[in-house]
Amino acid sequence: MELFEMAVAALSAEFPADERGRMLRSPGIKTSGKFYAFATSADLVVKLPAARVAELVATGIGRPCEPRPGRPMREWVRVVPADDAACLAYLREARAFVAFLTR
Repeated sequence: MELFEMAVAALSAEFPADERGRMLRSPGIKTSGKFYAFATSADLVVKLPAARVAELVATGIGRPCEPRPGRPMREWVRVVPADDAACLAYLREARAFVAFLTR
């Protein structure tokens, strides 16, 4: 996903200690050793609080992340950002959540 690569490059300038890696065979990004986002060929998948995930799914903006059918990951949601600004906003939101968890 090209938007993901552009947003990660911008975010890396702000947070140079964040690392790239692979999650579920997809390119991802992590902070303090914990993944907060990865990209599939069609979606951006971000880690957010369960209530925020439920909100995004309920409004139709997001879809549950289910690597195994019928077993959604509670704090992960699939979204399709409209543009690079939206993609970067999702990444920042996910990073803030994961950074809070790893304090």
